[in-house]
Order: sequence, then structure tokens, then C-alpha cells
Amino acid sequence: MTSASLIAVNGVKGTKGSASTKASNGTNGTNGTHGTHGTNGSSSWEQIGARKRQELLASIPEEWRIPTHLLPAETEDDVTSWPETCGWFTPEELAITNSSASELVPQLVSGQLSSETVTRAFCKRAAAAHQLTNCLSETCFDRAIKAAKERDLHLKQTGKPVGPLHGLPISLKDNFNLQGLDATVGFVSHVGDAAKADSTLAQLLETAGAVFYVKTNTPTAMMIAESVNNVFGRTVNPLNRKTTSGGSSGGESALLTMKGSPLGVGSDIGGSLRIPAACTGIFTLRPSSGRFPVRNTRSGMPGQEAVQSVNGPMARTLDDITMYTENVVNGQPWLLDPRCLPIPWRDVQLPNKLKIAVMWHDNMVRPTPPVTRALRDVVSKLKAAGHDVVEWDPVDQKEGLTLLGRMFVADGGTAIRKQLERTGEPWRPEMEQYRIAKELSTYEMWNLQLERVDFQNRYLDRWNKAGIDAILCPTIPFNTVKNGTFKHVGYTGVYNVLDYSCLSFPTGMTVDKNLDIIEERYQPLGSDCEAINADYDAETMHGLPISLQLVARRLEEEKVLAMGRKVLDVLGS
Repeated sequence: MTSASLIAVNGVKGTKGSASTKASNGTNGTNGTHGTHGTNGSSSWEQIGARKRQELLASIPEEWRIPTHLLPAETEDDVTSWPETCGWFTPEELAITNSSASELVPQLVSGQLSSETVTRAFCKRAAAAHQLTNCLSETCFDRAIKAAKERDLHLKQTGKPVGPLHGLPISLKDNFNLQGLDATVGFVSHVGDAAKADSTLAQLLETAGAVFYVKTNTPTAMMIAESVNNVFGRTVNPLNRKTTSGGSSGGESALLTMKGSPLGVGSDIGGSLRIPAACTGIFTLRPSSGRFPVRNTRSGMPGQEAVQSVNGPMARTLDDITMYTENVVNGQPWLLDPRCLPIPWRDVQLPNKLKIAVMWHDNMVRPTPPVTRALRDVVSKLKAAGHDVVEWDPVDQKEGLTLLGRMFVADGGTAIRKQLERTGEPWRPEMEQYRIAKELSTYEMWNLQLERVDFQNRYLDRWNKAGIDAILCPTIPFNTVKNGTFKHVGYTGVYNVLDYSCLSFPTGMTVDKNLDIIEERYQPLGSDCEAINADYDAETMHGLPISLQLVARRLEEEKVLAMGRKVLDVLGS
């Protein structure tokens, strides 16, 4: 990759030198282990970030660097078809990386495919994805290939797989600790602070047979709805590089959409799984807290527990999401993380007729035309299939979003400010609400949490009175937006306050510039609503996927997955 194209992708000033330049601290280019960068003031934040970016590019082996003459033009917006057309990937590599996790696992478990072959294919495609979208934060290719060889040897010697995910490469969001790798979560101050041990989730997945090979980019502190920071720059959407892949798990969504990973893991505190999944048209599950382990993961605001951060799978198929969820739960995470609840996997028997409440808007922002059209289409098909569809009054949504915002800045932005001050890193403009926030007293915080509990009680009472199985609503008020213009996390964040189980799913529909136009009768619900609909550009969004969200009650992960399958069956028929 040329230095010019690297600068264009990164969006961070000060990146110099070609991709082949080795890092000055002597990293070997493939093991992903990095040295200390002098965050004590001996280097400027710009220098630290530039070195880190250089090291990341240097960690990609020469054979996985795209030849300059094969790089798509920087003006080529959609790069998802490039792997098929560039001639750089072998037919075997394409066959492997085009497969879903659910398709790969049986072949890996049986020995039909070797883990080493599969791992090398995804390493190469992930490296390519990074060079086109800036989606990675760390690589550990040597660790991956060593682990894959061990999986293959174990299968050969014993005739048995290591576990249910035997030999499957899995990508991880940057906040999951892997020994010897940084978890910067977008802070310059965390560069060089390599993890001393793997996170509990990584340990559980590795016991199940998974192979780790890359970690993916996040925004600063994981608290921006687009994946942009002062260390690695901006991750872009491979479906249209003028648009965002979302945040904070936007590195994962870009990588998965480029098929550089069969299965990824992200996290969610206000929509950080669902927003990027919707921006790129993939699946994700936002579980309730206590289902998946969070021990030994890095937080952007450690100690903030008024609204819990959770992690969950991201993938291109619902089968992959279900396979992951069942295997993690069957790994008995409550024996490894005291925050996990001892709830084994539960088979769900759904009624033939679901009662689903549709929320057309959240009383704050009306969705843009393609999302509204998709919602109408799904509702129509559910009714035609015999399901009971009622309307959900969004009367509580604004209160829920306000609670979320107040809880996020309750420390006056101190946790984020302290990390920035360590290196003199400036505040990003997207984080203005944290920069200007005033800290609450302990008494004020306790009262805020009482408000949250009261909100949760009232919402549950309304749900039970309505007798519904789920709420169907937008995931975000648009399909995606141009880079740097994301507004409004109300459709996701309220359900973090409630701690509900949520599935974001692609509808199979795409934006149609001829159909999806602002109606003359459109009336904005407020300034954000007006701005979002005014910014909607049908020409740019044409052909991009449209997602929706299915919401179940707290700890109903199995049920929301089963309902999601039923909805997809209706859409497919």
C-alpha cells in the first residue's frame, strides 16, 4: 500500500512512509507484540500515533500487502467486490472466505478443511480489508498460525476436535485483551500498554477451539457512533467508503462486510454492536448483561456501571449468531466471570402467532424514507403471515435517551479527560458532551439511578400490559450516513438503559433512490429529526442495505434469536 493511499484511508495527519517501513522498536512484522512508546511526554501524541500506525502496517507480511497496481482507485466507493475481481486471491482462498462460520465449522471439525489453510486465507483477506477500509488495530498472525497448526495436529492425533469451534478464526474488537497486544480503545495513552493476559471471553472461545488473528478499530473511548480516533484514524464502510461503518464496533463491521472474518465479537453500551451492524447490513445480538463474560476487557470509562457494557457476536448470517451464542453459554461463563448468570442455553418454543408491537418512530427522530419503507414492508408481511401486529407508543423513549446521556457524563468526563491529558491528546469534536460535562455528586448519582430503576419498572409494566412478544423498530434512523455526520442513538440506547435483548438484522431490502424520497407531508419532530432527514442523500445511499431491530425483554436472548428466524422466514417467503 502506498503512503498516499494510507494517509487517505487513515484520515489522521502526520502519517508518513510506506507500508513496508519497519517500526523503529524492532517488531518482527508478524507477531503483533509492540514495545513502549513513551507516553510519559517524551513523544508527542502525534508521534506516538504515527508510530503505532506504522507498526500496524509493518505487521502485515509482504505477501499479504496488496500490490500497488491492484489497489482500487481511491474514488472507488464500493470495494466489496474487489476480492473477487482483482485476481490476487486464489479460488480456494475465495471459497473459504466467502463461507459463513456455520459452513466452515463442520468442515474444520471433520478435517475436510485444515485450520491452517482457513486461518491463512482469513489473515490475507483481513490484511486486504485493512488496506482498503482501515479496520484493524492489532494483528497476531504468528499466534494464529501456531494455534491453527496445533488444532490440526490435535485432530490428526486424537481424531477429535478441540471444541465446538475447532479451528475457526474469530476476530475481536480492540477492547478484548489478548496477551502481548495493546487495547488502546482509541486512546494514544494506551499505546504500548500491552495486555498481560487474555480476556475471559477469549479464553472461553479458545477452549472451544477458536483461533485469534486480528483485533479491530474503535472510536476514542468507544463512545462515538463512528469508528474514528486519533491513533488509527477513521474506519470506512466498504459498501461505500464515503459512508460510515458505524461505531463503536465499526472495525468489526467493516472487516466482516469485506469477508475478512467469518465471525466477530464486539461490545455495546449505547448501540455499539447494532449501529455498525445496521450501517453495513449484517447481523448482531445485543445480549442482556450477565449472559457473556466481560472480565478482563478494557473499558473506555472504567467504573461506569449505571448502564452496563455487554459484548456479543457479529456475523453475516443469523445461524452464525445463534451458533456463537449457544456455544458461549454452553461454555458455562458463570464459572469464569462472577458477573455472569448461571443460565444454560434454553430451547424456545414460540407460539405460531407472535404478537409484535411496531414502533414507527421514537418521538424524537422520524426514520429516513428507506427505513420507513422497510418497516412498512416487514409489518405488511408479518400481518399477511398471520402474526398479530400492534402499535407501540414511543411515549417513554425520550426519557430513556436522556437518562442514558446523563449517566454517560455523570463523572464530568473525568475518566476520558485523564487519559487524554496523559499525552496531550486533544478532545475529538464528537466528544464535546464529555468535555463540557459537570460531575454529579454521589447523592445526585444515586438519585439518577433511582430514576433509571423507575423507568425500567414502568417500561416493563407497559410491555406486560400490552402482552407482546417483541418490539419491531429501526436500529438507526437511516441505513447509514456519510462519514462524520452520525446523529441520534435513541433507537438503540434506550434498550441499553432497559438492558433488553436486541437483534439487528438486514431486511434483504436496499435503498432505492427512485422510491425512497422525503414525503411532502413530512413533519420534523425536532432539530435532530430535521437535520437527519435534510442530510439524507438518496443518490449516495442507493443500493445500500436496510436493517431493522427486534427487541425482546431482558435475558431473552434465545427468544429474540428464535423470533428473528421466524421474521426472516416470513421475509424469505
